[in-house]
Order: sequence, then C-alpha cells, then structure tokens
Amino acid sequence: MKIAVTSKGKTLDAEVDPRFGRAAHILIVDTDTLEFEVMDNTENKDAFKGAGIQAAASICDKGVGVLLTGFCGPNAYKTLEAAGIKVANDAAGTILNAIDHYKAGKFEFATAANVDGHW
Repeated sequence: MKIAVTSKGKTLDAEVDPRFGRAAHILIVDTDTLEFEVMDNTENKDAFKGAGIQAAASICDKGVGVLLTGFCGPNAYKTLEAAGIKVANDAAGTILNAIDHYKAGKFEFATAANVDGHW
C-alpha cells in the first residue's frame, strides 16, 4: 500500500513534520517494499493560503490511501476525505517509526481536522 508521510527531510530516517500543508517534504512510501518518492512541498510551505488543499491534491494524484502526519486542518481534511484518503494524526519520530506504528495498527484514523486552518 502507498502512504504519504509528512517529513522534515528526504530520507526514511528523517523526522515526521507535524504540519501537513506546510511540511517541508511529503514522502510517498510503499509499505511493503519501503521504496519511496520525495515530494518537495516548498511551494505550499511558503504559501499565503491554501497550503493544505494544494498538498492534499498533490498526494491524491499519487494514489495513496493513508496520510500520516501530526496536524491536518479542516480544508485539507475535507479534500483528503473526499478522495478516500484516511488521515492518521499525531505521527511523530522518524518516518520509519511512523510506518512501523502504522503497520502495527497503532494509529486511529481521524474523523475530523485536529487543528484550525492556517496553522
């Protein structure tokens, strides 16, 4: 399965970025093989508004089924929900740690945004 994980760096050893729309990078990871693609999120990171919606649209195009992040705002959450992407908030540690927690079933999927917009 392909999942998206917000990241402060470009490797699986990087720390999870707690911000979804304004994360430095978003890693698209195959949970079976751990092969991954790095999405540069600089454009959204520095955006005046709409960062979450644009980041959500970007990962929708990658065919992911789950997002692991720290915080997801209301507009991004609505976009992800409409695309059928499940959101697991409160991810922390390294990208590998977050993936291991996901595979072990330790995340609960969100039913709403967990932060106000423009966070």
